[in-house]
Amino acid sequence: MPRSQDELRDLLSNLPQEDGDARAAAKARTDQLTKPQGSLGKLEDLAQWLAAWQGREIPRLDKVQVLVFAGNHGVVAQGVSAFPAEVTVQMVANFQTGGAAINQLCAVAGAELKVLALDLDTPTADFTQAPAMGWDEFLEAVRRGMGQVDPDADLVCIGEMGIGNTTVAAALAHALYHGDARDWTGRGTGVDAAGLERKALAVARGRERHADVLGDPMEVARCLGGRELAAMAGAVLAARRARIPVLIDGYVAGAALAPFHVAAPGFLDHCWAAHVSAEHAHGRLLEKMGLSPLLDLGMRLGEASGAATAILLLRAALAAHAGMASFADAGVAEQLE
Repeated sequence: MPRSQDELRDLLSNLPQEDGDARAAAKARTDQLTKPQGSLGKLEDLAQWLAAWQGREIPRLDKVQVLVFAGNHGVVAQGVSAFPAEVTVQMVANFQTGGAAINQLCAVAGAELKVLALDLDTPTADFTQAPAMGWDEFLEAVRRGMGQVDPDADLVCIGEMGIGNTTVAAALAHALYHGDARDWTGRGTGVDAAGLERKALAVARGRERHADVLGDPMEVARCLGGRELAAMAGAVLAARRARIPVLIDGYVAGAALAPFHVAAPGFLDHCWAAHVSAEHAHGRLLEKMGLSPLLDLGMRLGEASGAATAILLLRAALAAHAGMASFADAGVAEQLE
């Protein structure tokens, strides 16, 4: 696990790749199943993606992890959220007692939920005034995220909980992809018009305050990010090193990975965007990151709810890939002579 900036950058420069032979074998199997080639569309793509990263012709979804990271943010002092920071602690308690949406979605999807709260009593610094984290804080959060990933998992899903973190996501996107701060700023948990204006102003001030680091995406992640975002990036890095496929949840989860993606093109090759959320900038962010969402359900809850829902789609893809008969087995003619 990275103990320094250089070690983190070295990990990003030496990423494992997919198993091309496993992908080819899965494609060959798919083409022999009792259907016209390509007729299951994206379900076929998903089965082959799972095969490529798990390294087997018929992938598995026996052990699926849903990892939710929680953090608090100093920028909340700028009046950017409709809820106080205490709600982060309260929602973590709700996760732990099984009362949240993500608990129900994990149960129906056959996934194990793990929740990691990151120093909720000590919010990050207000990024309009100072760097959100020092390097030691940032790297510790990355390591803690990496440590949540089970190397034997078949699939990892990432999500978050943190009052104010859509402001953080907007700040990261604005710093990395430019444009106007309002292009990246949405209503999050439901701020009114005045709150939305305060939020956009905080995003613009954050970028201005840290203009000297905009050329370094890791510095952007440290200065404008948050502990739960760094932990999500760490989890995705650990999954990549173990060749585990990943489903990314919504806007905040995507923004958490954007600095790593800019620093290391190809970092997201083992990932799929689970959905595009109702947060208006999420679709634009996915385009910038070269990701295509699996679902568009108007969701904006966070807490990995979109990723957990998309697990069911992966299970459908796997059921067809693993369970269908081949033309030869079923005695069905492949095509007319």
